[in-house]
Amino acid sequence: MGVVNVTPDSFSDGGRWFEPAAAVEHGLALLGQGADLLDVGGESTRPGAERPTEREELDRVIPVVAALAAQGARISIDTMRSRVAAESLDAGATLINDVSGGLADPQMATMAARSGLPFVAMHWRAHSAHMHREARYADVVTEVVAELLERVEALVEAGVAREAIILDPGFGFSKDAGHNWELLAGLDQVTALPHPVLVGTSRKRFLGRLGAAVGSTVGPAPSGEPTPSGALSPPTPPAERDAATAATSLLAAQAGAWAVRVHDVPGTRDALAVWAHVHAAGGRA
Repeated sequence: MGVVNVTPDSFSDGGRWFEPAAAVEHGLALLGQGADLLDVGGESTRPGAERPTEREELDRVIPVVAALAAQGARISIDTMRSRVAAESLDAGATLINDVSGGLADPQMATMAARSGLPFVAMHWRAHSAHMHREARYADVVTEVVAELLERVEALVEAGVAREAIILDPGFGFSKDAGHNWELLAGLDQVTALPHPVLVGTSRKRFLGRLGAAVGSTVGPAPSGEPTPSGALSPPTPPAERDAATAATSLLAAQAGAWAVRVHDVPGTRDALAVWAHVHAAGGRA
């Protein structure tokens, strides 16, 4: 799943694809690089982001969805608003990706049920401006699994077909770096659920401080002395996290994920191709 951010304040590209023509060009480039589907979104969900109005979100995504669908692209609409989802489906989208899992808009589940199309329900506790307050867990993997299953039952009760539901553990949403690493380590508990699983780690903040993540030194300081892992160095910029993203995508594939949502398609496809070749060779042994 290739990411097409039609926002002026995306954490990963800083609004590079905000203009519709640029977003369409970028989407077509991702398809050419091997993306199987495109996730088009008009609302930034970076930590602390303020929400656009519904009208702003519609104006951002509908022209892009329509243009890409006209080129034969498979489109996922990344939105928490039922009206944006409905109009995007009318414009040619074939999958709804709601990072709130239907919690942000009480009409979303009903609309998704009427559409009959696949619906991605992500683990979510609060909007971006407040989600850091909700990063509290006794056991993040167990709690994420339990809360995802609660959403499944609520969606089914609202009329969404159980087989249409795709789950996303929500890396980076109401989770600190330690929670994200624990969730990645326990991802097989999420993929063991009877639903396809979408994994979205791409360029996220916890991948920007890899040295500190393992509790070891993070390399020499300018003086030549090692920098203690407890002393955080500045995180790498988002665009420099693609190698780490490819590694997490490979781990997601090993755990049985249905799809990975990424900004850099070629690097991820290469990593997954390595895994596929090794997996196939092992099967023939």
